[in-house]
Amino acid sequence: TYLFVYDLMQFCGHSWIFTNMIIRFMSFGKDSLADTFYSIGLVMRLCQLLSVLEILHILAGIDKSRLFPRFLQITERIIVLFVVINSQEEVQGKYIVCVLFFLWNLLDVIRYTYNMLARTGIYYPPLTWLNFSLCILLYPLSVLAKAFAICVSLPYFESLGTYSIKLPFPFAFSIYFPYVLKVYLLVLFIGMYFIIQNLFSERKAHLATGNVKKK
Repeated sequence: TYLFVYDLMQFCGHSWIFTNMIIRFMSFGKDSLADTFYSIGLVMRLCQLLSVLEILHILAGIDKSRLFPRFLQITERIIVLFVVINSQEEVQGKYIVCVLFFLWNLLDVIRYTYNMLARTGIYYPPLTWLNFSLCILLYPLSVLAKAFAICVSLPYFESLGTYSIKLPFPFAFSIYFPYVLKVYLLVLFIGMYFIIQNLFSERKAHLATGNVKKK
């Protein structure tokens, strides 16, 4: 019951975001893209913070998903959303933010719909196929979008010095945050390899035999 309520809350949040983005685009066209973060950013941040509970679900044993891939997926979003986008107002108005949010919410609406039905023992084959197949295509695109968002943010981190730290003498130690982000870009693509491997193994486990299993 708890997991069903959790999935329902996430479904409602991501469905609201996804519907809001589509309606705004149909109403205002390209003008709606620039203020995507301002219109849905709060709900997006709440949903992503709530997703941290999924790590605790796996650690507690009530969710049988693999910990490492799920941890990578959640931390990637947290870092890009809160550290990169939320901290730089200039980045928030970029079109890449709209693209990134669209990919995230499309994946999550499908995933939480499937999870909710699975909690009640209902398995709809087309939805199951979509859940375990679409993510293999869209996840690499979301990684590219995250990488592009980081690249767009680098000039602002360089000029403003956000998160860069320079300790006074006698430590003579400094952290230049744009370098940290450049290293993280490499980590992002390495992590993509492990996550895609896990996505393929999940798809095989749920679809290869024609039987739908519960996550």
